[in-house]
Amino acid sequence: MSYLRTNIDDKGVATVTLNRPEKHNCFDDTLILEIAEAVSALASNPAVRVLILAGEGKSFSAGGDLSWMQRMANYTHAENERDASQLAEMLRVLNEFPKPTIARVQGAAFGGAVGLVSCCDIAVGTTRASFSLSEVKIGLIPATISPYVIQAIGARAARRYFQTGERFNADAALKLGLLSDVVAEDELDSTVSAMANTLLANSPQALTQAKQLVLDYANREITPDLIKDSCTRIADIRVSEEGQEGLKAFLEKRSPNWVK
Repeated sequence: MSYLRTNIDDKGVATVTLNRPEKHNCFDDTLILEIAEAVSALASNPAVRVLILAGEGKSFSAGGDLSWMQRMANYTHAENERDASQLAEMLRVLNEFPKPTIARVQGAAFGGAVGLVSCCDIAVGTTRASFSLSEVKIGLIPATISPYVIQAIGARAARRYFQTGERFNADAALKLGLLSDVVAEDELDSTVSAMANTLLANSPQALTQAKQLVLDYANREITPDLIKDSCTRIADIRVSEEGQEGLKAFLEKRSPNWVK
């Protein structure tokens, strides 16, 4: 039985939902592979323009499944590395998804789930959302998710929350940059939908390349080579089909052809 649900609407908005509410959407090695496969398939689907990552029920995800962790306790070092590499690959695929991604966080997001939220471009949470990087409480560390969480909340905050394992609320997550917006529970879906519509109004090609700019340039020294590369990128997109269409639409005061 799959605990993942995928839907694509007529606008090209794909929603991947963790669908194990009775277990607070905990994930194991099987679900990790399913998420990676689903996200990879959506990445290569030209009909998909935006990805929403959601969780069914009260929690976004409580992190690792207990039975999975019990199995891991008996793994050898090599088996643990292979297991971790599956999670690392899933996070990489989500982080590098070539289209905009939105995390819909309606409740608790613990452990590895903080990594999922961190890998998304935008994260909208309700006032009931809460977070914890509690691995140290059971003698572990948030190693595999750490590159993405550190990018999301910064090194200073990561040094605190990686070590304390304390639970923090939506307002704190907003201040840290983990959440982009905090809304009332009854406004979550409308806010996520409005954000998706905002993204859909923009050039699909430009969205992909704008996201890639951040992935390629973040934390890099501004060198002559980087500046030259940025000039090449803007020249390339200006002469592209979508770049030309966007400029013409702007000058002609009409909607570009990617707006349905």
